[in-house]
Amino acid sequence: QVQLVESGGGLVQPGGSLRLSCAASGSIFSINSMGWYRQAPGKRRQLVASVSSGGDTNYADSVKGRFTISRDNARNTVYLQMNSLKPEDTAVYYCNTRASTVGNIGFLNDYWGQGTQVTVSS
Repeated sequence: QVQLVESGGGLVQPGGSLRLSCAASGSIFSINSMGWYRQAPGKRRQLVASVSSGGDTNYADSVKGRFTISRDNARNTVYLQMNSLKPEDTAVYYCNTRASTVGNIGFLNDYWGQGTQVTVSS
């Protein structure tokens, strides 16, 4: 199995910055994509940003130009730098990875972190 541990959430004022981190561990054979999703109260979970194993990135339109996703393949870690935060960025942020495990190298599965709360408020 694959475990994801997130850190870096918290309370920040509008216009501020936060950096989220997510480290993957366990019986990992290979990691394909890594990314961040968020879910606000009463809303569906939505993609915020993702990065492929080759470094290609994808962002939700609402965060383009403000958020940056990066990845450290050697450490199986993904980061989300969030700048110019707005109240509408308030949500629980979930780390996601699509990976294969040592015992099942031919199949990719989705794994999720436990979520970290980001609150943007004055």
